[in-house]
Amino acid sequence: MTDSTTQHNLFAPRHWPSWIGIGLLRLAWLLPYRPRMALGRALGRLVLRLASRRARIARINLELCFPELDPQAQQLLLKQHFESLGMGLMETLMAWWDDGKSLSQRVEFHGLEELQKRLDAGQGVILLTAHFTTLEIGARFLMRYFPKPYCVYRPNQNPIIDQQIINGCTGQGAVMIARDNVREMIRQLRKGRLLWYAPDQNYGHKYSLFVDFFGIPAATNSATSRLAQMGQAQVVAYYCRRKPDLSGYQIRFEPIPEIPSGDPFEDTTRINQTFERWARESPADYFWLHRRFKDRPEGEERFY
Repeated sequence: MTDSTTQHNLFAPRHWPSWIGIGLLRLAWLLPYRPRMALGRALGRLVLRLASRRARIARINLELCFPELDPQAQQLLLKQHFESLGMGLMETLMAWWDDGKSLSQRVEFHGLEELQKRLDAGQGVILLTAHFTTLEIGARFLMRYFPKPYCVYRPNQNPIIDQQIINGCTGQGAVMIARDNVREMIRQLRKGRLLWYAPDQNYGHKYSLFVDFFGIPAATNSATSRLAQMGQAQVVAYYCRRKPDLSGYQIRFEPIPEIPSGDPFEDTTRINQTFERWARESPADYFWLHRRFKDRPEGEERFY
């Protein structure tokens, strides 16, 4: 299928609701920053009331991961999570459409030199992150400071949204690599490139190990260990967090020099421990809508 045919199909009637949605999001994006974020929180509260299935998944995850909280505190955290999701939507619009100058005024970096010195030495770096609600805006900040990062990418099922994501990333110089194209990831790492990678979601048993996350065995992608070893790369984790007053963002870089250790289970455990520590710091911001504990070790009951 040619590119022109593909573009034509994107405007087929079945995609019109998606285009209307994009148009409404464009209007929301025109708001100043603080009203935009307030709108995001309100949308999140609305989704909590309407999306009962997703709310149930998030509630189960919070009950599993924060059993020390009483039901009222868990319900409050659930509400805060959906507000965070709404803000994440507004931040995604910023990642797609804001100019770099306005974004750079809202971010502080901590430990940036740890990443820069590895790249300056010509060594490939796996820039490791997790699915927090700030995922998109965090990636956009990085694209301003690091030309041509390579981003491991899972296509969105909605082709209109998929196009927006790709355009938003490639328009800033990023190169997209399909998550199953391991050979290309290794090749770029050996060239000393920066590879953006978020491996924390459950995609089934293939290439996964059951590693504790919040004390619960979770099917976890173990590819980071192999990528680091085969790509002769170092691993630096990074986390984008909203400032408490919602005036901007802080991005923290944390090298994990022990990876690769030669033991994928040990390496994956270190990664999960890092992600769990971040999720405990900002519990409303981790992506609890995902069925993180969907696959269970043999003989265990399912949670969802």
